[in-house]
Order: sequence, then C-alpha cells, then structure tokens
Amino acid sequence: MIIVMKKGARDENIKHIVDKLHEFGLEAHISKGKYRTVIGVIGDEEKIMELPLTAYPGVEKVMPVMKPFKLVSREFKEEDTSIRVRSSVIGPPYFAAIAGPCSVESEEQILNIARAVKEKGATFLRGGAFKPRTSPYSFQGLGKKGLELLAQAREETGLPIVTEVMEARDVELVAEYADVLQIGARNMQNFLLLTEVGKQEKPVLLKRGFSNTIEEWLMAAEYVAKAGNDEIILCERGIRTFEKYTRNTLDISSVPLVKTLSHLPVIVDPSHASGRQDLIEPLSLAALAAGADGIMVEVHVSPEEALSDGAQSITPEKFGALVRKLKEIADFFNRRWQEL
Repeated sequence: MIIVMKKGARDENIKHIVDKLHEFGLEAHISKGKYRTVIGVIGDEEKIMELPLTAYPGVEKVMPVMKPFKLVSREFKEEDTSIRVRSSVIGPPYFAAIAGPCSVESEEQILNIARAVKEKGATFLRGGAFKPRTSPYSFQGLGKKGLELLAQAREETGLPIVTEVMEARDVELVAEYADVLQIGARNMQNFLLLTEVGKQEKPVLLKRGFSNTIEEWLMAAEYVAKAGNDEIILCERGIRTFEKYTRNTLDISSVPLVKTLSHLPVIVDPSHASGRQDLIEPLSLAALAAGADGIMVEVHVSPEEALSDGAQSITPEKFGALVRKLKEIADFFNRRWQEL
C-alpha cells in the first residue's frame, strides 16, 4: 500500500501518519519526490485496512502496490533514483564507469591500475578483496589487506571504491573501507547478507544471479530496502543459458525492462557477461543504448598475468579507447560523463 500526499503537504501531516502506522505495528517508508511525498506501508493488510487513511490531513490518495516488490517499484517512486558516492554519481543523467581488477593482488598492482583507469576516465574503482571462486584452490583474495590497499588507492586517486562483501559477519569490516558494498551473483539470494547490508549507510551494488529471474532480482533488492537502505544499484551481469561461446549471456533486455518496473539505477557488467575481452566494447555500447546508467569493467595492466579472470580483463589502453567511444555517443542518449 502507498499513501500519496498532496503537493505541499506539511511535515507534521507526514509525521502524524507515520506515528499512527507505527502504533498499529506497521512499517512506514518515506519517499520525497520532486513534487510529492509518498509513504510506503508494509505489514498486515488487515491492520492497514482498519485505518481511514484517506481522511488524514494532507493525503491525496491511497493505492495498493500490485507488484510483490514494493519499495523498489515505480509505483512507490516515479522519479529515477540517482546515488551520489563522494564526488561521483550513479544514475541519470550520468553514465558511470566502474573499472579495476577482478582481484587486488598487491600494492603496486592496485595503485598502478587505479592511476591508469582514473586517467582514462573511470568514475569508480572496483577490486576484490574477498573473492568467491568456483575452485577452492584458486586465489581467494587478500582479505583485510586488500581493503587497506583499496583505501590507499582511493586516497591517492579520489576514486570511490566498489568491493564485494561475501558474508554477513564481514559487512561492518568491508563497510569501514568501501564506498559501495557489492553483493555478488552467488549471494543475490543470501537473505541474511542482504538484510545486513540494508542496515548500513553505504550504497549497495546488487548483481543479478546467473540463474535468477528479474522478479527474483528485484525481490532481493526489496530485502535491502526493507532493512532501511534505499541506495541500491542493480547490476546485470549475464545469465546462464545453453550458449557455450560466452561465459554467460548478457540479458540486455533486462535494462529497459527493469527501468519500467523500478526506480533504481541499473548498470551492466560486460566482463562477467561475456568472459571475453573482444566483447567488452560492443556490449558496453549496447548497455548505453539500452538505457543503462553505467558499466562495470575489469581492467588489468597485464591480463595474462592476472590471478583471476584475466581472459575477460582489458588493458587500461583498451579501457581508454572504450571510454572515448562512449563519450562520443553519450549525448545522443541524453547521458553525461562526469569529469573527476
């Protein structure tokens, strides 16, 4: 259920409704748009129906939310959400470029890559400190040391950090260093982890699981929002199909589709979607054309020597060429590139 307030409704009107909802054991989530304020109500529907909500001062109308995801839906908030992270923004009208290595391997490696991607036009730095790997014998990341090196790279370059948190017990540790908490595809339905990151005051980048539907993806985002964190970035990173020529299959149709269903920003990860260096550029251009709010690209100074995902990593030079092409056509799609 959502309560749409009249244009110009007073703060005391909103507070009165929220207090009354709490008295009935209901949750109230406030979304202040450009023209109107909307209050999302979550809880026992019978209790909601007991309240004469349309009689409250400042209320314009009361509407049911038909979709199973409430707080992340367009019904709850009509305007696009843009999320500011330090000096960078993810969401309209900007197009963000998140770039960096799959894994933080050493101080020299992450600093060199951070400097390079900043010079080439990146607006965020990505890098894994804790790495979920299919094989238990593969490189698992540097852990806390990796987080410290990412923070060092941010201090030098000014690029906000995006890094993955894998377990609920590590959320506070990662939040101490990271600017954006990433939930990987394998953890998209780790509901305990989603709830814990929802309690943090840091934006959450939620990757779509490679075997999950769009509705399941948005329901996972709902867990984060329900816990109190509405700064959520959705990341399409490809789904598992029968195709063998690519690591996954990029569901480019999910970008405009999710944009109709949700107000949250959506970015695309062409690296994991394809698993191939030669497909990063065309898939990135397709993401911009489809209405995505950014891309997340794996970049390594020496991909052949990368400890993880070298086959899908591009060099800083190729990343720079990609950024130049994106900039050339960004205006056509009503997007702006941030100059940091």
